[in-house]
Parts: sequence; structure tokens; C-alpha cells
Amino acid sequence: MSLPVCQTTFRMITVQPKLLAPELFSQDESIRQGEQQVPEYFNFASDVLDKWSQMEKDGKRSSNPAFWWVNGRGNEVRWSFEELGFHSRKVANVLSDICGLQKGDRVMLILPRIPEWWLVNVACMRTGISLVLGTSQLTAKDISYRLQACKAKCIITNDMLASAVDAVASDCQFLKTKLIVSEGRRDGWLNFNELYKAQPADHICVKTKIQDPMVIYFTSGTTGSPKMAEHSQGSLGFRPVISERYWLDLTPEDMMWCLSDTGWIIASLGSVLDPWVFGSCVFVHNLPQVESATILNTLSRFPITAIFGAPTLFRMLVQHDLTSYKFMSLQHCTSGGEPLNPEVMEQWKRTTGLTICEMYGQTETGIICSVFKGMKIKPGSMGKTAPLYDAQIIDENANVLPPGQEGEIAIRIKPKRPLGLFSKYIDNPEKTASSERGNFFITGDRGTMDEEGYFWFLGRSDDIINSSGYRIGPSEVENCLDRAPAVVESAAVSSPDPLRGEVVKAFVVLSPAFSSCDLEKLRLELQEHVKKVTAPYKYPRKMEFVQELPKTITGKIKRNELRNKEWGRM
Repeated sequence: MSLPVCQTTFRMITVQPKLLAPELFSQDESIRQGEQQVPEYFNFASDVLDKWSQMEKDGKRSSNPAFWWVNGRGNEVRWSFEELGFHSRKVANVLSDICGLQKGDRVMLILPRIPEWWLVNVACMRTGISLVLGTSQLTAKDISYRLQACKAKCIITNDMLASAVDAVASDCQFLKTKLIVSEGRRDGWLNFNELYKAQPADHICVKTKIQDPMVIYFTSGTTGSPKMAEHSQGSLGFRPVISERYWLDLTPEDMMWCLSDTGWIIASLGSVLDPWVFGSCVFVHNLPQVESATILNTLSRFPITAIFGAPTLFRMLVQHDLTSYKFMSLQHCTSGGEPLNPEVMEQWKRTTGLTICEMYGQTETGIICSVFKGMKIKPGSMGKTAPLYDAQIIDENANVLPPGQEGEIAIRIKPKRPLGLFSKYIDNPEKTASSERGNFFITGDRGTMDEEGYFWFLGRSDDIINSSGYRIGPSEVENCLDRAPAVVESAAVSSPDPLRGEVVKAFVVLSPAFSSCDLEKLRLELQEHVKKVTAPYKYPRKMEFVQELPKTITGKIKRNELRNKEWGRM
């Protein structure tokens, strides 16, 4: 079974045949010869998921489910690819026929780890609707900004966030439809469950071009509000078709559990696109709270063969007595989002016998480099460059630096822009342009590369704070603090933390009227203030009250000076 014959191609990419799912693409002559054309048209739902569905009907695929969801309270959902197609086509009809959405429209999706999140993902592929993803920790202010910035015509969420949406909906002039995933009804909202049940399961998948937009992610910057990074059908959907095996190396018999928040790109990569390219089962635990015991028991009970989690997760797990758990099926562990301590890697290996393979990437790039299965591991290294990318260490003039020399991690984008890289920052050509230097896309991360091509992360070259894999812009925290009556000005920087790697620390200059207050009580009040104004994961877990902030001669706060002090680099 082959990908559809394409009328034109944009570029040729040379890959090894073993990178592709042999069961799904083995009849493609160009793949057997070691080359794959990037097609003009591609849609992940019709060109991957529906083909696995057909193979199930033809008895050419194992009985492993495509999707397996549990909630820890006895409820389970198991779907084959055929059932996934059936349910997602019904949701596609809800979006197109009931909500009146068309190809190119945008839908904001904010749901926790429930099956409907996956159905909406696939339904948007089928309809050509751009999906705008958000974490369930967003506040009304966050939602308002995102709805207005992306001009979404529809929002899909649950009871937990419905009131927050209602509080700001009148300010969002593009928003026409609100869908709630709930057992009950709510004024002004369409009930997702009721509409789904009434829809037919017949739907013709739209034809999408490889460069058509697919998903939009909001990503934090050092200044201003989060930016909209747009990924296309090619950079998200077609990329894993020709490069997936390197970081996960899955088969149709595997079961993949990705513990990422549904608002981040790794959820798309690790629990939607990349496992399903190889016909693997996507395993999901609802996990309202991330608890070590629940995760360890789940790994012991279910036939999960591969897991992805942030380093914070593994740091939590190794604090337990792992000898009392038996992971009968687990074979492959991956981690990313922040550096993993070699000590944690050693503890995990010693007690479970399993190696943690690190990967490194960004919202804009997906996977940049990885420790591939079977590759020699150098503790502390992020591995080698992933397929499709030519990653290098460059200097401020975009010159490639020799091995061992510190510089900025960058991806070559000229003369040809690689598949996998985001399309642009929407409505922000200046930001898009500033992300390029010479022939490279610059990541904003500093590192080194050794003689064997292994990359080593050193830190951000800007002020972005990375806490448990969550990227937090300092201005987002400062803007919240500065709105409090007690605060004259503030500065937010990263601070070391044994569990989360780093956390937000705020240096706060108080108004004279509050200088004699109970500072411990005031610290708690300011932390709660930030939690209410923006997503709780951004709040400053550490806070220091100071008389003044270090500044340049032009009045700009020297965050680097504060950050260096926190990390003992003065």
C-alpha cells in the first residue's frame, strides 16, 4: 500500500528504507530504492490512519489496539484504527456541518487527557481545520489573549474552563461557537457529546497540500506575549513518515505512553503522529495529578513497551523503591524538554535495567537531536542530529564552530528549508526574520558538539525559563507581578531546583507603603496573584524582595546578572 501518487514534488529527500513502516509503505517502489518524494498533497488522517484501518479490515495488521485510554477508576476505552476512523469522522461532521467550520478555519482545543482530545485532533485533520492547542492550566486572561490573537472561530473545552471562556468571550469578536465536552448542558454552549451521537459516520477527507497549516502552538518569548508558531501538514504530519523510527523505533506491536501535557508539541509527536505512523498503540492515562505511584503501577499493570516523560518525571520516579515494581513489557524510555541528570539516568538503569534515551527539540522544530535506540550513550549528551536536519554549533556571525567550542545550536535552512521546521510565527514577520541568522535557524540554546557528533546542552542564550519542560517567558511573570499594588517593579529569572531542574524566581521591589508588611505573608499573596492572572505553572516558586534591580545605563533590567547570581556564576 503506497502513498497517493503526487502530481508535483517540492524536493527530494534521501532516507533509508528501514526508517519507514514496512507494513504500511512496503509497496512504494521509491521507498524500496531508498528515496521518498515529498508530495504536493498529504493528509495524515487519510494517508496514514485510514490505511491502517484498511489493513485491519484486510487482516494484515495485528490485533493491538490503536488507542487505549484508562482513568485509574476502572473506566477504559479501546479503539482499533477502524473505530478511530468511525468516531473521528462523526466529530468531523460536528465541526463542518453543525459548527459551519471550513478548511483553513481555526479551532482552539483545551482539554485534559480524555479521548475527545484525540478525536478532535484527527477530525481537524479530516476537515483541514487548523488546531490551536492550549494547556488546561490557562486562565481567562490567557484564553482571551489566545482567542483574539489566533482569531479562532470555535473553542472546545470542558466544565473546568467553560466559565473562564464565558468571562472573556464577548471580547473575542471572531469566536462564533463554543463546544463543551460535558455530561450536562450549559447556556450558550453546544454539547459535544450530544452532537457527536447524532452525526453520521460518513465523511470525505479534504485534500490538503503539504504546506497547508495543521497546528498552531503558543510559545513563550523573552519579551511580550506568547508567539504563535504554525506547523504544516508536512512539518508535523509527513515528517514522521520519513524520520520517526530514529527517536522511538516502534512497530505495530508496540504500545507508546507519552506523559506530556496536551497543550505542548510533544503531545502531538509522542501520542498522535509518530506512534500512529508505525501502527503502534497510543496508551493514555487520564492522570489528573501526576503521581509517582500511579505511574509505576500503570507501567507494571499494562503492556506498555515505550514511555516518554520529562526529566522531572524520572527524578520523581527514582525517589521510590523501584525494586518493588516489575515492568514486564517496558523496553524503551525517552526523555526531553530539559537536561536529564546523569545521576538519575544511572539510578533508573541500576534499578530497572532500562536506559533513558535523551532527545532535544523545540516547539518550532520538533525533534532536533536524539539518542537513538542502540546508540552509544554518553551521559549528559542529547545525542546526534535527527534525520532531515543539519544541526551545527555556530557563532554570532553564523560561522560553524569546530568540535568542542561553545556556541549557539542552529539548524541549516539554506539552500533548502528542511521538512520538520515550523512555517512561521503568525502575524509576526519580525520575529520570524529574527529567528534566522545567515543560513541557519537559531534555537536560542547554547551548546557544544564533540568529535563524534554528540550535542551537549549548556543553557539558554536568552532569558527563557525552562521548568519541568515548561517554557516560561520572564515578561509574562513580571507583567503579572507589576500589576499588584505592592510591587513597583520586578524581574523573573531561572533558579536551580533539585526536582524541576529550574524554577521561576522573582526579584521584587516593593512600594514604600508595603515595605513594613509581613514579607512572608506578602510573598504568598503575590504568588497566588500570579496563579490567578496567568497559568499556575508560571508562578514564582522563589521570591526575593530587594531595594533595587540591576540595570543598564539605558534602564534595561540586567536579568543575566540576577540569573548568574542564582546559578553561582558570578
